[in-house]
Amino acid sequence: MAQCVQSVQEFIQDTFVPMVAVLCSEAAESSTRKNNLSFAELVRPFCRLTSEVHMRDPNNQSHVIKNLRINVTGIVTQPPQQTAIRKLLSEVVSASQPAEGLVANVITAGDYDLNISDRSVKASVPWYSNWKDTLTHLSSSKFHAATTPWFEAYRECFFQSMSPSDHEFLHHYLACMLVASSRDSDPVDQFLKLSQEQHRIQHSSDYSYPKWFIPNTLKYYVLLHDVSEGEEQRAESVYEEMKQRYGSQGCYLLKFNSRLPSSGTDEQIPDPWSQYLNRNNLQNQEICEDGFVPLVNKNKENSTNALELDGLDSSINDGIPNDFKSHLFQDGPVKSGGLDGPNRPKSVETVNDSIKQNTLTAHGLSLTLTDHDRIRQFIQEFTFRGLLPHIEKTIRQLNDQLVSRKGLSRSLFTATKKWFSGSKVPEKTLNELKNASSILYPPEAPELQIRKMADLCFLVQHYDLAYSCYHTAKKDFLNDQAMLYAAGALEMAAASVFLQPGAQRQYPSHYMETAIQTYKDLCKNLVLAERCTLLSAEILKSQAKYSEAATLLIRMTSEDSDLRSALLLEQAAHCFINMRTPMVRKFAFHMILAGHRFAKADQRKHALRCYSQAMQVYKGKGWSLAEDHINFTIGRQSFTLRQLDNAVSAFRHILINDSKQTAAQQEAFLGEYLYVYKSVNQLSPDGPLPQLPLPCIKSSATRVFFGHDRRPSEGEKQAATHVSLDQEYEREAPQQWKELEEQVVAVVNKGAIPLNFQPTQYCLNNQTDNLRFPVTVLEEPVTVEVVFKNPLKVPLLLKDLSLLWKFNFRDFNKSPEEEARESISNEKDGHLKTSSSIATDVISEFQINGEETKAARLKLLPHQTGELHILGVVYNLSTVRSSPTQDGMDYSPGMQIAGSYLNASNLHPPKSGSKQQTSHNLHQSSSSDQLEYFHGLSWTEGKMPHGLSVRGRQDLEIQGPRLNNTKEEKTSVKYGSDRRLDPIITEAMPLLEVFFINFPTGLLCGELRKTYVEFVNVSKCPLTRLKVVCKDADFFSFGSKTAALTPLSPTASENCSAYKTIVTDSACMSSAVTSSVSLKDFGMDTGNPLWVTDVPLPDPVLLPGASVQLPMWLRGPDEEGVHEINFLFYYESTKPHSKLSHRVLRHTAIICTSRSLSVKATACRSNVLEAEGKSDSDNLLVFLDVANINTSEAGVREFHIIQVSSGSEHWKLQKCINPTEDKDAKLGSRERAKLCFRATRCQNSEATSCTEGKYIFADIVLGSEQIISATTPCADFFFQSCYAARSRKMIPQTSMGPGRPKTTDLAKLVQMCSEVDLNVIVLWKAYVVEDNKQLILEGQLHVALESIGKEACSLPQVQEAQEMVLLKFVRPEQPQQPARPSMEQLSHLIKISLHYPEYYDHPFHQKSLCLVPVTLVLFNCCQIEVDIIIDLRHKATSPEMLEVHGSFTWLGQTQYKIQLKGQEVYTVPLKACFVHAGVYNLGTPRVFARLADQNVQCETSQQNSTPALIIINNI
Repeated sequence: MAQCVQSVQEFIQDTFVPMVAVLCSEAAESSTRKNNLSFAELVRPFCRLTSEVHMRDPNNQSHVIKNLRINVTGIVTQPPQQTAIRKLLSEVVSASQPAEGLVANVITAGDYDLNISDRSVKASVPWYSNWKDTLTHLSSSKFHAATTPWFEAYRECFFQSMSPSDHEFLHHYLACMLVASSRDSDPVDQFLKLSQEQHRIQHSSDYSYPKWFIPNTLKYYVLLHDVSEGEEQRAESVYEEMKQRYGSQGCYLLKFNSRLPSSGTDEQIPDPWSQYLNRNNLQNQEICEDGFVPLVNKNKENSTNALELDGLDSSINDGIPNDFKSHLFQDGPVKSGGLDGPNRPKSVETVNDSIKQNTLTAHGLSLTLTDHDRIRQFIQEFTFRGLLPHIEKTIRQLNDQLVSRKGLSRSLFTATKKWFSGSKVPEKTLNELKNASSILYPPEAPELQIRKMADLCFLVQHYDLAYSCYHTAKKDFLNDQAMLYAAGALEMAAASVFLQPGAQRQYPSHYMETAIQTYKDLCKNLVLAERCTLLSAEILKSQAKYSEAATLLIRMTSEDSDLRSALLLEQAAHCFINMRTPMVRKFAFHMILAGHRFAKADQRKHALRCYSQAMQVYKGKGWSLAEDHINFTIGRQSFTLRQLDNAVSAFRHILINDSKQTAAQQEAFLGEYLYVYKSVNQLSPDGPLPQLPLPCIKSSATRVFFGHDRRPSEGEKQAATHVSLDQEYEREAPQQWKELEEQVVAVVNKGAIPLNFQPTQYCLNNQTDNLRFPVTVLEEPVTVEVVFKNPLKVPLLLKDLSLLWKFNFRDFNKSPEEEARESISNEKDGHLKTSSSIATDVISEFQINGEETKAARLKLLPHQTGELHILGVVYNLSTVRSSPTQDGMDYSPGMQIAGSYLNASNLHPPKSGSKQQTSHNLHQSSSSDQLEYFHGLSWTEGKMPHGLSVRGRQDLEIQGPRLNNTKEEKTSVKYGSDRRLDPIITEAMPLLEVFFINFPTGLLCGELRKTYVEFVNVSKCPLTRLKVVCKDADFFSFGSKTAALTPLSPTASENCSAYKTIVTDSACMSSAVTSSVSLKDFGMDTGNPLWVTDVPLPDPVLLPGASVQLPMWLRGPDEEGVHEINFLFYYESTKPHSKLSHRVLRHTAIICTSRSLSVKATACRSNVLEAEGKSDSDNLLVFLDVANINTSEAGVREFHIIQVSSGSEHWKLQKCINPTEDKDAKLGSRERAKLCFRATRCQNSEATSCTEGKYIFADIVLGSEQIISATTPCADFFFQSCYAARSRKMIPQTSMGPGRPKTTDLAKLVQMCSEVDLNVIVLWKAYVVEDNKQLILEGQLHVALESIGKEACSLPQVQEAQEMVLLKFVRPEQPQQPARPSMEQLSHLIKISLHYPEYYDHPFHQKSLCLVPVTLVLFNCCQIEVDIIIDLRHKATSPEMLEVHGSFTWLGQTQYKIQLKGQEVYTVPLKACFVHAGVYNLGTPRVFARLADQNVQCETSQQNSTPALIIINNI
């Protein structure tokens, strides 16, 4: 249970106190009314004794009474009606609310932090550390307040309103004060009249109320003397007469009203009466309901005062029958007219007004502090000299009567042991006593005398003696089956045991349980059962038995009183939270039940508080249905209490969470929210737009696009793709575009990228870099894509949807100090569509279906420069008409929702006689849905009008990326800024649009296609410095300066060929036609990357509105598949710009390539060497292996190889060695052709031109026309292919400087001997059948020969994935030695050739020796000097060798040592001697070579050429 201000002992002692009646004369009452008080009210604050009192028990033992309080009340002759009592209890609870401004108490229970009320709840937990000290501190603190003051107020009023009963004497009057005034004509006679009146009331049969303890009631005579009016001497004389008549201990002279009216009001006199008068004491003698008849007051004034019940008039006593409402989870209509139900005729403002009136009314105006002390002394004198001696005397008399009874030979105390030790009478169970008739004892019955003595002992805190008497009476009552009497004895016996100081007996909780069950089941007296429950629960709570206390409280709940059930359920919930292991969920569940019963009892504030406290447990735990029920109830209660902001917040939570409700239920929730929201807006129509909860906005998914929407493609005219919101974001794409832009910016800035360079971003999202303010251009729209998600199952309709913005004017050409213009915004007028600065696009209707995620694109068009801030969206939220029926239920928007109930002008419930409508048949929905519909607030007949919409806003709050750079950022959670919604509007810039005409989507590998590109300036500013950058530079070409040198041939015009062709003579087909071109003509000597290309516009400046068409040649990539080729067009404005230096346009081309031809080439050295040492002595044989690898998927019928060309600085093709019989080489499907060509080094004149940066192109025509390979487009793609190949391989170029190379370059020098820088171009035509038409396609393939003997291929080589090997850890050894050339490389330093006649005739019969001259030609293939050794000595080692070589010998010198310079040809004349005819092999000389000046110890044998056979004929 919740913590209370009093301890349990104090609470029980103050509940059962001696009762003292008061009878006053009219004069005495008039004197007290000067202070706005009755006599009973006057003495009430002083009725607690401040000192201990001693009295003796029947055994003459001294007994100490501490902190005794007496209850002095006026005599009322009729008991109050139960309906009035219940109404008053309801008013008391309504008037007591949680104090505002107190520091909230947060207690930790398991995983929950619960905000209950205040910090005092900690003291209610016994095992809380230093809890006693805490309780003492809280009790003494002026800031201390009870956790549930409404429960204490209810409990106090409940105990005070209990009528005295016949089975107990705790609330019977023990004494009566007879009060007269000294102003009475004859005070003694007045006392006599008052005494007679008291005697008549007590002993007359006409009065059954009130109850008196004993017949001989103590009468105490009090003479009031008004100091301000009466004569003190007369008062003293009357008092002396009273002492002689009644004794000095039976009367008292009370002087008061010492404060004169003429005295000033500066003196502050305390007012101790306010706290008592505000408790609405039902038994106050001056205030009563109908049926409360004051005894003495007869005049009109006093009658009027007597009818006042703390501000409540007599109209509250209308007969109101009990109501029995349905349970929380039961169906059926709600019965109206309940006492504590929603239709009570009096509102809670009545009690609040009375409390306010009492607070404002001053009391004790005629009293001084001395008078306060006199009243306090009077009460002590009355108690010490009158009341307690009377009680002591009565106890002795009762004890003597009980001892003198027949069968009792000893006193009660000596017989106690016997009663407890043996001879016990078996007690009958309650089930056996259910049908037993109740017994009414006469007043003189000994059982009642025992009970009377027990009650007297209990009232004076003699709990041991009280328990003995209660226990004895309990046995007698049970034996007589007087169950009401027995239950009362059990109840007080248990309380006596608990209150015994240092008692050895254990608290008999079963006594209380039996008493409660008896009161409820047998006696049908719920009032006594409730009293017993409250006492037992407090006792159990003090013993930390919270589970047992909660069980008692819950068991006491019933349908007859919603208010009582609500209070007890709330206290049970506090028991669960205060257990050693807090049961938080039980706490929350019982708070829900308590809130439900509070709502049925029309205690809306308490209902709201209970649901709010329970929400702390259910919130965020995934119990969506429970959360919806709680939030819905909070919203309803808050709205009726005019807490509109709380109502909106509660309904908002229902809508924004992931609801599991049905679509119809969600529609009802939405309708309620819209109605409440609209009511809130009507209160402040000119206020700022509030936040709407629906639909949900995924702020992080917001995308912003800067610029116009591109014009769509028209026929063969395809627009550049650029950037749009329809494109899917690729994570790698921004980096690729950034690299392209960096390259072109570096070229423009002469190789350096500016420090303030930022890549252009046209579309910003959550994956782009948004740390800086984006820059856009005025008169170009800003499109914001906002992603909405509808969490409900019902559709939503957004009307007049637009963006909220704020704009700061700024001229970037001026300094900030010169600017003084203010900012503007459309926050106040969300309907603003046009403005001089910003034009706002408005979507009239935007519908989102249930559980749908949908994006809306909203635009702004800036007209001035400055800083734009996009704040959010503004719209009208409304519902969409759903289907009329579903599952047999009407779920249309006209369903019964609380339209009229939630009407802002009708917040009070209807009259009790009005008919209320209930909700739908709840049997058709689940139990969880029942919680949503019925919780004390019934549905009404009002229907929510369709089309109801409310206007509001939602802010776009985007969280930036988490920072993780510095140590501080890594150890904390910090987020960067996201500026995507804060663009800077800058001055006008040119805007380019690019269109591709007849751009293909599919090509063959190497195929050439001519297309056109159109550049259009759609802005009002001229543009210049137009460039295009593309990583795939070998894919396209705009042509070179040589494009117009050669006219098109008629054949090329007929076939729409992309090449420059001329007709050739068939006689010179096999010979090569050479031409030279400069690298400058093709832009290869600029030093810039090849993929950055200047667009060759006719005029460097493209004026506004102008357009230019340029031809562009395309070549299909060599690798088959789908290729994404990115173009980035760069351009600038002719005027300098403060924010934007340039603009870019993006285009992505998708090309699908199919297989065409595969070309493999191999070069080997030719054996032909001229003895004269001509420059073409170094020649090669080039073998081409051409295969048709097309799979006929593209409809290709056959390929024709029409020309083979070469391009190189040092080599050229000379002629075709094996020309085919056909005019050109034809290759069908899967066919292969082999071609052989001779290549020679360039001549001296050509070599000289090579130093000038020129390439030699040699064309060997295999068809009827020559394609000039040295011009556009063939040479363009040739150079681009070479550049792309070099950039991929990144092979460093080795320059031959002057001087000898170093030893470490030996391997490179040897490798250079076999290097070949020869590129072969194979041009082909393909005949394709498409749509029954034959098309001729053409293209070219490139093969780069790099070294002799190494095969090169036109197709890109796919590197095989390396197999995974085990990781080895190797200790570093000696530094790696420089790489040395292999023996294979060293054996090809010298090229060897023998020149001799193939046939030689010699007459051997005339001359026996035949001498044949032979010339040995040596060619140094290296660039450096080589030492050569020629050895002519030949030794045959086998008979086979003899057969091959024959028997001949070399004459003359047998060994030569020669040194050849680089590329030098040297001839050695030899003579061979034959002795007979035959076939001989002259290739026996052995040549050894060694690089000069190199650390080579031995020479390497050079490989000889093929066998040199000579035939010697004998003639």
